[in-house]
Amino acid sequence: MIKGGFKGKILRVNLTSGEIRVEDLKEDWAKKFIGGRGYGTKIIYDEVDPTIDPLSEKNKVIIATGPLGGTLAPSSGRTMVITKGPLTGTIACSNAGGHFGPALKHAGFDLVIIEGKAKEPVYLWIYKGITELRPAQDIWGKSTDESDKILREKTHPLAETMEIGPAGEKQSLLANVMFNGHRAAGRTGVGAVLGSKNFKGIAVRGNQEVKVAEPEEFREAVSKTREILSKDAFSGGGAAMLGTAMLVNVLNSIGAFPIKNSQDAYFPEAEKISGETLRERNLIRNEACAECPIGCGRVTVIKEGKYKGAQGGGPEYESVWSLGAMCGISDLDAVLMANYLCDKYGMDTISAGVTVACAMELYEKGYLPQEDAPFPLTFGSGEALVETIKLMGEQKEKLGKLLAQGSYRLAEYYKHPELSMSVKKQEFPAYDPRGVKGIGLQFATSNRGACHVRGYTIAAEVLSGAVDRLKYEGKAELVKTFQDLTAALDSTGICLFTTFGLGGGDIALLLSTATGFQVGEKEFMQIGERIWNLERLFNLKAGFSRKDDTLPPRILKEPIKSGPSKGEIEELDKMLADYYKVRGWDNDGVPGEGKLKELELMVD
Repeated sequence: MIKGGFKGKILRVNLTSGEIRVEDLKEDWAKKFIGGRGYGTKIIYDEVDPTIDPLSEKNKVIIATGPLGGTLAPSSGRTMVITKGPLTGTIACSNAGGHFGPALKHAGFDLVIIEGKAKEPVYLWIYKGITELRPAQDIWGKSTDESDKILREKTHPLAETMEIGPAGEKQSLLANVMFNGHRAAGRTGVGAVLGSKNFKGIAVRGNQEVKVAEPEEFREAVSKTREILSKDAFSGGGAAMLGTAMLVNVLNSIGAFPIKNSQDAYFPEAEKISGETLRERNLIRNEACAECPIGCGRVTVIKEGKYKGAQGGGPEYESVWSLGAMCGISDLDAVLMANYLCDKYGMDTISAGVTVACAMELYEKGYLPQEDAPFPLTFGSGEALVETIKLMGEQKEKLGKLLAQGSYRLAEYYKHPELSMSVKKQEFPAYDPRGVKGIGLQFATSNRGACHVRGYTIAAEVLSGAVDRLKYEGKAELVKTFQDLTAALDSTGICLFTTFGLGGGDIALLLSTATGFQVGEKEFMQIGERIWNLERLFNLKAGFSRKDDTLPPRILKEPIKSGPSKGEIEELDKMLADYYKVRGWDNDGVPGEGKLKELELMVD
């Protein structure tokens, strides 16, 4: 019997029939996969054919919290969105902060399963355990911030909301899921799946307590972990002061800050778009998620110029980079405006910015003809950036529709797929693998395509300097450790940023005292490994193989041209075979029978 942490209930919503059913959480699954990403992945693995079209009625979307969500555990406001991703065709799991996850728990549910397809647009209202599908025709077509406002007007002024924007409705492969209009579950195109189901979003409100199994021990664990986080340089200082954009100058200073579609990795004008400049010129206030002692979120405003008065959330480091340096742009106001527009349309800022950068290179090299471009797509033009984001978000003209499918399909259409800086068709985040070797292995092997938050080796390779960023030795073990840790962490409901100060043992203690499960650090890491392997099995069934665990030719063959990492390339082959060996997989990257038995994953 589950003693605490979980509410023990799953809400299954069939949009085709309109039936809403409450199911019991499975205790054995909770012990093996925790909640959040792990439990949601298990549902997708069991219920979704890996070979289906992600935008077909047969796909499902899991909205999942973890057992620490809704408790006093630090930074416990995360919500996971798990499905088969249309951008990549892989297992997809995107997550966001804010307060939605805890609100879902307070309303009585750990997870929501969305399946089928509604005939007309609908949204789901969850109030103190009572659930109802309601018409959403009058919200369809609205921006995410407008949708958030309307959903709360229709339900409760203090409701927490989840919504898609026009990008999701039009099934852009870059569409995300937004929470309260400004917190994004951003990657893999999860918003397009909800759009394909005519599902606009969820409003939720509840007042149930989330009990823990060992209250006194849990309070002690919370106090201990909060103290650790307060003393960490990132979580206790830099992130609150400058937000995640503090990393702009850090990554640029080592020559691992990709610019102009990764044609180089050092940006001489980085200071103009840095966290320091953002704080000085545009910051209104910090913003924290549920129970967060860090407060890295930003609320910003443009104070002058053509975009004067525009304001919104962020931008985060990844957004500053993708919409800035990756496009050769140092105009911070244009970067902010593009970021605000992405949020309103409901588009992933990382993929959107990298796709614009790809278009700019295609245009400048003459591969994207001038007649296909309504205006010059030149690197460094803030105006071109903002107008291209509008084309992409509204899917106007031929180019807008191509941009909305991501950089790989755009570049493939113009017969130069090698210019897409992506893995498994998902665009790179803001770290150049040529200058930080381990993160390149992480990009190549990530189960959801190029990703940094599925194994943030930057913490060890750059921020702490615990390992040499330019060495290949030991990186396979490092990547595996970070991947397993993150998979387990994402299943608890707390934020990745806690791992700057906390280790697996600290998080395992929070989990154990909340749930009553006896989980030590070793067991916690093994749960993460189990989740990682299950995701890999799904992808193998979907048709992925070793050939997909790679990086763009530019990263493997073209040396960085300038800056502290000048001359570096990424020699992935020096790490990939070791990585498979460390994981207990064969030379083709397939988990062996022995590994599956060890992880209790004897699946068909």
